Amino acid sequence: MATTPAPSFISQLCFGSIEEDQILPYPKMKDGDQEVFKNIRGSIEQLLKPHEKDFREWDAKGEMPASFLEEMKQFGLFSLLIPEAHGGMNLSTTAYSRTLQELATYDGSVAVTVGAHSSIGMRGLLLFGTDEQKAKWCPKLATGEMIAAFCLTEPGAGSDAASIKTTAVADGDDFILNGSKLWITNGGIAQFYTVFAKTGGQAERGHMTAFVVTSDMPGVSTGPHEDKMGLRASNTTTVNMDNVRVPKANVLGEVGKGFKVAMKILNSGRTGLGGGSVGVMKKMIELATKQAKERVQFGKPIAEFGLIKQKLGHMVVACYATESAVNMVNHFIDSGQEEYAVEAAITKVFASEAMWRTVDEALQIAGGNGFMREFPYERALRDARINRIFEGTNDILRLFIALTAMNEVGSELKELASSLKGIFDNPIKGFGVISDYARRRASLATTYVKREKQAFTKLHPALVKEQAIFQELTRDLATAVDRILRKHGKNIIGKQFASRRLADMMIDLFVLSCTMARVSTAVSEKGAASVTKELEILQVLTGQVRRRVRKNLSAIDDNEDEYVKSLADHALDAEAYIWDNVT
Repeated sequence: MATTPAPSFISQLCFGSIEEDQILPYPKMKDGDQEVFKNIRGSIEQLLKPHEKDFREWDAKGEMPASFLEEMKQFGLFSLLIPEAHGGMNLSTTAYSRTLQELATYDGSVAVTVGAHSSIGMRGLLLFGTDEQKAKWCPKLATGEMIAAFCLTEPGAGSDAASIKTTAVADGDDFILNGSKLWITNGGIAQFYTVFAKTGGQAERGHMTAFVVTSDMPGVSTGPHEDKMGLRASNTTTVNMDNVRVPKANVLGEVGKGFKVAMKILNSGRTGLGGGSVGVMKKMIELATKQAKERVQFGKPIAEFGLIKQKLGHMVVACYATESAVNMVNHFIDSGQEEYAVEAAITKVFASEAMWRTVDEALQIAGGNGFMREFPYERALRDARINRIFEGTNDILRLFIALTAMNEVGSELKELASSLKGIFDNPIKGFGVISDYARRRASLATTYVKREKQAFTKLHPALVKEQAIFQELTRDLATAVDRILRKHGKNIIGKQFASRRLADMMIDLFVLSCTMARVSTAVSEKGAASVTKELEILQVLTGQVRRRVRKNLSAIDDNEDEYVKSLADHALDAEAYIWDNVT
């Protein structure tokens, strides 16, 4: 008998329900994974530490030497997710994310090269490949004989993946592929490409299929390495296909279902990006604290100044919160939970933006040194910027988070409206429908109406204050979702300001819930006296989240949105800023 998948934590939060069993107790890396990771960490240090000076040189040159790529292969860095039967390490999502975190503490380009291969490049093969396909390519992907790349983005199709122009036309036992892919990480060094091409007619938007394309196929070519702002040593090129004949046996998943394949790959891969973000944040905290203690101004170390401590304290809170959320989504995936796309997107948005702020503040603490290329801060800042863009821009992901999470609430409202159509024909049935929804609405409006899962029941008593605040903010979110859906209905898709505010509330509440779960579990296991700093982190984060959620909630109805859009339209018409003090 088929079981119903557990609902998304955030989608249920939009109803005012706290699915605490999904996050409590806070998950830990399994003992077996810990042992494997400790060995991996030792190997990574052995490989990368001697190259710390080289990373700056390779960044300046914009190229990673082939000899170092060979070292990465020998160390097994391309085998992390490959099943053991095919020569890989078969790491869990948690251990893999932690490995990318470790790589990122040394160099962003190295982490991205490995991540583009494992997180997205060959992930489609692992998720959708047949046994024959896996047996054919996994062993070569494990050794690095084949490096993988993910080919979705095109000049006219970035976040709007459904508008791709690359075509695949059936011809006997093959498909003929034509088109170009843009900004492909590992593009020039890969031999294995997961390529998405349109397989429907011109009217069938989004009808695309995923293919395995290999570099030895006639008609496959790559462009020159792109000259990038950051991650300069990682290889990024165009990938071009000119009448490339690809066997139908190379289709990943089903023909016409490529959009589902792409989204599944990106959802699964986002925790790798989150893990890398945490690694960078930890490194920046390490560098910034040492810098603050060593740099003397006005006769004492700047570490003694309140504003420097404020920066460092917020960096610690952001890192702990990010790590808590990333590890939670890793657990969702490892435990077989099916509904985690929204939470994975949340970790990508929160992690990339927290990392950006952390690197920026570390550079600020370093002062003039932070601006100089001989120090690591400016390279870390350049490397960090792309994380808010690739694997789904944060702007688009915010819309995805809000609209996807609200979908179930919208469905219930639609069902309610449909049920009321025959209310006078069947008043008893109609009354029942109204009563059910009235009880749901009443439970959001008052704390006196008790509803199942409206409150935490398993948090440690030491978190009673934070628990009360979270429950109150959850009711605020559910009320806001209900109000906005009633106000805009299906037109919510075009109300991006409102959707962003809801998304930001969801992001904050999910990250806070993960942090609460982590601290609660730590208190239960070690005692409150042993985790005083974790409790302080939670207190700071709870205050931050409460202020941001309340601000977004009040701005739903009290805002300057129309003025902002009017000014944007004015700038678009003029294509300039028209005011100048010189007349």
